Amino acid sequence: MENTTVRTERLELRPVRDEDIDRILEYRNLPQVTRWLLRTQVDSASFRAAWRRAAADPDDHSMAATLDGVVIGTVSLDVVDGMGQPGMPPRTEAELGYIFDPAYGGHGYATEAVTAVVAHAFDRLGIRRITAGCFADNLASVRILEKVGMRREQHGVGDSWHAELGWVDGYTYALLADAWHGEAAPSEQPIASAPVPRAR
Repeated sequence: MENTTVRTERLELRPVRDEDIDRILEYRNLPQVTRWLLRTQVDSASFRAAWRRAAADPDDHSMAATLDGVVIGTVSLDVVDGMGQPGMPPRTEAELGYIFDPAYGGHGYATEAVTAVVAHAFDRLGIRRITAGCFADNLASVRILEKVGMRREQHGVGDSWHAELGWVDGYTYALLADAWHGEAAPSEQPIASAPVPRAR
């Protein structure tokens, strides 16, 4: 990805650096965090290798969210092709995810960071549609997606396996650039769509 820095009122978002990995793992592997992730425990070596691959991928625009120089979370943004027939413009969609240190919860940092990345995707990267998913019981994630303005497009009944809870419901959210810019009001009615990877 390009060497982009995005600043908000309280945070700085920048590409993840190799020296960030140990700090990210401090909260990434906490039980209250892994409870709502598809990939639960990860080891340092494979996690570091995955972030190095992401840094070299021009379609990966993931960022570390820092507060006073301390990494408090990550927001992932993977640019992909949408679904369509031949002739469709490439790389118009992005998949969104995020993981934040629960020690910094309750202050709106995750919503602030995710909002900034969504704005960056629409305004700087020219993305047309952003999607995200989560377990339906992950109420903190649901709140973030809805505060950002994303529309729930799919409620998958018993579509997601949870190691502790068994088969549970999952949600898929999406947001169009037109709606973000106020050019079209998002529909209040859920629209069935194919599931996407859950927010990581």
